Amino acid sequence: MLFKRIMLTTAFAIGLSAPMASAESHGGTLDKIASSGEIVLGYRESSVPFSYLDENQQPIGYSIDLCMKIVDAVAAELDKELTVRYVPVNPKTRIALMANGTIDLECGSTTNNLTRQQQVEYLPVTFVTGTKILTRKDSGISSVDDLDGKSIALAQGTTNERAVMAAVEAAGMDVKILPVRDHAEGMLSLETDRVDAYASDHILLYGLISKSKTPDDFAVVGDFLSFDPYALMVRRDDSAFELVGKKALADVFRSGEIDAIYAKWFDELGVPADPLLEAAFELGALPE
Repeated sequence: MLFKRIMLTTAFAIGLSAPMASAESHGGTLDKIASSGEIVLGYRESSVPFSYLDENQQPIGYSIDLCMKIVDAVAAELDKELTVRYVPVNPKTRIALMANGTIDLECGSTTNNLTRQQQVEYLPVTFVTGTKILTRKDSGISSVDDLDGKSIALAQGTTNERAVMAAVEAAGMDVKILPVRDHAEGMLSLETDRVDAYASDHILLYGLISKSKTPDDFAVVGDFLSFDPYALMVRRDDSAFELVGKKALADVFRSGEIDAIYAKWFDELGVPADPLLEAAFELGALPE
C-alpha cells in the first residue's frame, strides 16, 4: 500500500461553462482525467496556510483554493463533471508521485527550481518565501550562526534542508541534525524539546506558530537563507494541461480575485503580499 493512511476522497460536481475543445484533441493528463472522470490533487497535511487538514480532516488552504480554480477550468475544458480525489504527499514523495502519474496537480508549498524541472513542471508563481529558523524565544538563537553546538530539525528532501546544511558546513559548525518527515513532525520535535530549532520557509513557520498551543513561546529568526518561489506542480512535457492551469491562474490574477484569496489566508497571520509577489501576480496575468 502506497500510503500508511487511507487517501482522502472528495467527490462533487464542478460547475461547467461552454467547452473550448473536445477531450480527444488534448492527450496526456487531460485525456487521463476525461477517461476516469476524476482529477487527483496532491495535498500537504500541515503546510499552514497553504495546504493542511481542517478539523474535519479535509484539505484546505491557499494552494487548495487556487487548485480548485484550475479544477473548474479543466471541467470546462472537457465539458465534463469531475470527481476530485485527494492524495497526501510530503517532501519526499511529492515529486515522485507527480512524475509517475499518481497525482495530476500538486497543491502544496513547493519551490520551483531548475533541478526539479528535470522531473516535473510548474505553473506561475503563487508565493515568494525563503528559509528561516523557528526556535523558542529563550533559546539564545537569533541566526544560523547561533546553531553551533545545538540541534535542528530539517524536513528531508526540501530546499530548506539544503540551505541550512550549506550554511552549517560553510561556517564549520557542529550542529546535530534531526531528519523529520514534515512540518508537523518538525514542530513537534521543537515543542517537546528534542531539538533547539526547526527550519523551513518563513511563511510556513508563522503558520506553525499560529496553530501552536503556546504561540508566544516561539519566534522566527535570522536572515533568509534561500529564495523559494512557490508554484503549483504539474507533469512535465504536458503542455495542454499546463496551459489550462496557466489560463485559470491568469484569470484569477487579472481579475483581482487573487487579492481576496490571499487576504483569506494571510491576513490572520499579519503577512502582507511582498512587492516581489505582487509583481509575480502581474506577470502571471497574461492577456488572453
